[in-house]
Amino acid sequence: MRERAIALRREGLSRRQIRDRLKVHNNNLLNRLLDGEPPPDRTKRPNAKDDLRAAAREMRSRGMTYDEIQLELGCSKSSISLWVRDLPKPERPPRTPVEASAAAQKSREAMLHRRNFERWQTKLSAAYEIGKLSRRELFLIGVGLYWAEGAKDKPYDRREKVVFVNSDPGMVSTFPAWLDLLGVTPGQRRYSVNIHESADIGRAEHFWLEHTGAAPDQFGKTALKKHNPRTTRRNTGGNHYGCLAIRVNDSADLYRRIEGWWYGIVVAAERTA
Repeated sequence: MRERAIALRREGLSRRQIRDRLKVHNNNLLNRLLDGEPPPDRTKRPNAKDDLRAAAREMRSRGMTYDEIQLELGCSKSSISLWVRDLPKPERPPRTPVEASAAAQKSREAMLHRRNFERWQTKLSAAYEIGKLSRRELFLIGVGLYWAEGAKDKPYDRREKVVFVNSDPGMVSTFPAWLDLLGVTPGQRRYSVNIHESADIGRAEHFWLEHTGAAPDQFGKTALKKHNPRTTRRNTGGNHYGCLAIRVNDSADLYRRIEGWWYGIVVAAERTA
């Protein structure tokens, strides 16, 4: 959205035109989108402020608010206030219930736009903080990832085999990268989809096949979960692909090493604390 806003600004559009084109109705958000982008040439003339002052007074006399004038001229509210403070405040007719409802909806949408912008700004900033992973960092991440989401051996139920199940495509991408690091070849891996029986099963199978890049013969039979009419499912729709299970053949020794690595991390963490 920032790239589009800057491109429109460089085409010579006013702030009001950019706002209407992008449907950004929050002035603070618009300021952020245009932050650092110089104003149009008309504001760079030696008499630019005189022209802006005259324009601001003319707009105020027509009943425009400070926000509306700022959107049009791109100057600060403090300057606008100084320029038009001797002019009477515009009288506005009371809003009808329909207008009040529309204004409230507009305010809510602006708030959601602002929150979404701030949310993604924080996430992208955090993502850039990671940078490049070393082999050791990926190794430790993979151990923790498996111990959180992988199958585990129990004294009463021996399961010394590597099985990782997750619905997050990011985790499903990271786990094979870890297996590559450990020297587990693609041919040792088997996959299967676990999904609710009411979902689009064919779409889910195709998604995981494309996402993993595995051969079709590496995929086993899809496991279907029975529908319970007394429960309300939220994980529905076209973007629901169920879970993918990744199994490593002949992996008892690898499982024991993973368990040992995890215990080593626990002991090291306790000593660090």
